[in-house]
Amino acid sequence: MTVETLSNQTSFALSNQAEIILNHRYYLKNTENTVIEDAPALFRRVANAIASVDNQYEVLPQEVQHLSDKFFNMMQNLEFLPNSPTLMNAGTNQGTLSACFVLPLEDSMQDIMKAAADAAMVQKFGGGTGFALSKIRPKGAKINTTHGVACGPIEVLKTLSRVSSMITQGGKRDGANMAVMSVYHPDIEEFIACKTVEGDIHNFNISVAVDDYFMKKVETDSLYSLHDPHTDAVVGQVSARKIFESIVMGAWKNGEPGMIFLDRINADNKVLSAYGPMISTNPCGEQPLLGYESCNLGSINLAKFHVKNLGARDWNDEINWGRLIQVVNLATHFLDNVIDANEYSIPEIAQMTRATRKIGLGVMGFADLLVKLRIPYDSELAREVGRKLMQGIRMAADVKSIELGSMRGAFPAWEDSHYKIHENYRNSCRLTVAPTGTISMIAGCASGIEPLFALVWRKQNILEGQTLHYVNEQFEEDAKNYGFYSEELMAYLSEGGLLESREDVPEWVKSIYVTAPEISPEHHVLMQAAFQKSVDSGISKTINFAKEATPTDVYVSYIQAWQTGCKGITVYRNGSRDKEVLVNGHKSEVVLDNALCGCDNPMIVQADGCESCKVCGWSACTIS
Repeated sequence: MTVETLSNQTSFALSNQAEIILNHRYYLKNTENTVIEDAPALFRRVANAIASVDNQYEVLPQEVQHLSDKFFNMMQNLEFLPNSPTLMNAGTNQGTLSACFVLPLEDSMQDIMKAAADAAMVQKFGGGTGFALSKIRPKGAKINTTHGVACGPIEVLKTLSRVSSMITQGGKRDGANMAVMSVYHPDIEEFIACKTVEGDIHNFNISVAVDDYFMKKVETDSLYSLHDPHTDAVVGQVSARKIFESIVMGAWKNGEPGMIFLDRINADNKVLSAYGPMISTNPCGEQPLLGYESCNLGSINLAKFHVKNLGARDWNDEINWGRLIQVVNLATHFLDNVIDANEYSIPEIAQMTRATRKIGLGVMGFADLLVKLRIPYDSELAREVGRKLMQGIRMAADVKSIELGSMRGAFPAWEDSHYKIHENYRNSCRLTVAPTGTISMIAGCASGIEPLFALVWRKQNILEGQTLHYVNEQFEEDAKNYGFYSEELMAYLSEGGLLESREDVPEWVKSIYVTAPEISPEHHVLMQAAFQKSVDSGISKTINFAKEATPTDVYVSYIQAWQTGCKGITVYRNGSRDKEVLVNGHKSEVVLDNALCGCDNPMIVQADGCESCKVCGWSACTIS
């Protein structure tokens, strides 16, 4: 595949922020480190590489070129963007195109060292990794072959963390990981507390895996049994509520651990009988995966499908459903092709990925769409919009996957799956809502299904030493059109002020432009649950809490997430970490433009020469 250099086309509208990110991490460079691409050339490189896969399926050359043009147009229009590894590596013969992986971790020295070596290769190729510690024998357990005692899963976790610290993902970002432990493991209390000291095991997120049985024990304040995973023997009983409260207290203190609900996850595991249950996720938690599975992600920018319609009867009449379905079809085709175009770091991942052919089509820009529709994020109507949009996307993606299955064959594990005879899907799952941190900044929209973070904010680019100031363009336009714009208002908002205290701002504006810190945790959880109804994989969503929130508030949200059918929950209480994130007021920390962490999320700060990400725990210091 020949790589295009700088194009002669007139560049389309990209923000200054997007150009900085693309220049730093995405555009190809020559041996002198000079940029040799612009945005159209990047999108053409990716489109050509992914469309060329159709040549494997006896498609005419002109049809392949036509498909490449369609892929190019939807990316250039910023209607859809694939995950960062695809943008970086497609058409270069370097690195992986997938973002997330789960590696199996069995209870032997050989298996642990293999997992560490596999993780190093995955992260060298540009991916993030998830592990389940649940099969590792507890600390102090006897080892018959050496007559010694086991170090326990936390020491294994620290070993994996040290390995990850040596690797820079694809040469462009540090490694990111997820560690999951079953609530039935004898070392669960040590696991819950393993990140109490901020900075410890800094390149891992941690989550506790629970099931309905455990949650019901929490409700009734009952005891439950802990099991040695090596012998399956019961080694003790403990209060379910005590353990749950420990999880909640950790989340209240610094956002960890999160929680994943295994019964809900495996209800959508259509290859359960063939490969067993899923027990871990990727680093940001939105993609539950089997051992050695990977998933390539891509997201549709929902804000691009709003159309002004003065005669609209309701919000449905302001959505360009026809174009949205076209983009869903194209994006599904695109992501299926990525599986074949991919370079895999180890053969086991190639084999498993091609067996289940999971893709993760998601969305971003949802909050921007709600603003255009004049619908408050924290309203039942907003949740109805989310439910119906995702339902429509699910139906279109399913139909397209079946169409691809009829032409190319269903995913190889289909015959051992729980799908019905007429559901010959090409992909064992189709939808995932990822954080979309960096790609949403390229697209100029809100990330994932998150609300607006702020209306005016500042970010510092560490490479060019400049502080960049940003204003939500739709808000600025409304402020001018409706007569409440002032430099004083913008300065007030940039210092962390909220609209609710401004008498000069109309009430309807305050409700429409509600930001993440102003939205109650209950509404955050309900929005996640609304989207989850049609997402066959998982959702990355942060449940925000005010600094004054109590552990009881977090307790209630964890229970609510389980009761409303979420597959997991991640919370963050403002001010609960030494290094705050996404600041928009007077703090020593400032948000970075270029998300360098492995979770591909924008929530990175710089303070006193150090950078850190609250989502994946990644950190690095540039001064001693």
